[in-house]
Amino acid sequence: FWRQLPTVPILLLWFAMRRRLRTLGSPRLKAHAGRAITGTLGMFLNFGAVTLLPLAEATTFNFTAAIWAVVLSALVLRERVGPWRWGAVLLGFAGVVVIAQPGGGHIPPFGAAVALSAAFMIAVISIQIRDLARTEDPLTIVFWFAAFSVIPLGAAMPFVMSGHTPYQWALLAGLALFGLLGQFLLTAALRYGAVASVIVMDYSSLVWATLFGWLAFGLLPSATTWLGAPLIVSAGLLIAWREHRLSLQKARAMLGE
Repeated sequence: FWRQLPTVPILLLWFAMRRRLRTLGSPRLKAHAGRAITGTLGMFLNFGAVTLLPLAEATTFNFTAAIWAVVLSALVLRERVGPWRWGAVLLGFAGVVVIAQPGGGHIPPFGAAVALSAAFMIAVISIQIRDLARTEDPLTIVFWFAAFSVIPLGAAMPFVMSGHTPYQWALLAGLALFGLLGQFLLTAALRYGAVASVIVMDYSSLVWATLFGWLAFGLLPSATTWLGAPLIVSAGLLIAWREHRLSLQKARAMLGE
């Protein structure tokens, strides 16, 4: 709730100061509402993943979003997926198995399931944002996500509210501000770049997650994470490379080359 609530007045003030309040008007409110539903669920799962797992491991599982995007493109969008990308999917999930070590690893199965579900939702949300960004301003998409999602979150607040220390309020304020900035940057990136390419750029977060996990919590990734993470990252890079090649082929075909 506190992650989303400040976004609404901040963006209203921003648009008012720039005399662009009309930009918030949208003929696609149903699409914004659908994005808010999946976005809220994805946010819940992401918070759960970093609560249940070490930071680096939770981040690594998030990288499977590119793999889920390939699966969704084949099953939902009915796109033709060739052996390169299916091979990348298998490689990525092999990395998941190496890290999770089902039945005998240090990763709790429920935590791994939550993290993988969060990555799946990231893939779904990326496709939704890509569609909305064809006609909507990035900040408009961020505004309606916050405006729609804060309603059910506010309804749940009476059941979970508790007092906060000044330090906890500072953390919540930082979460809101950096969350708003992250949402804007992600939405803008998906407007100007392909979904697979944008998701691949997220791999740099593993460096930050490892660093912050060590500095803040004294935790470093396990040996299995160091072995499995390169498989997942390699799968994502392979998908991005293949998407780039396919886009070049389509461009050449349109030019008649």
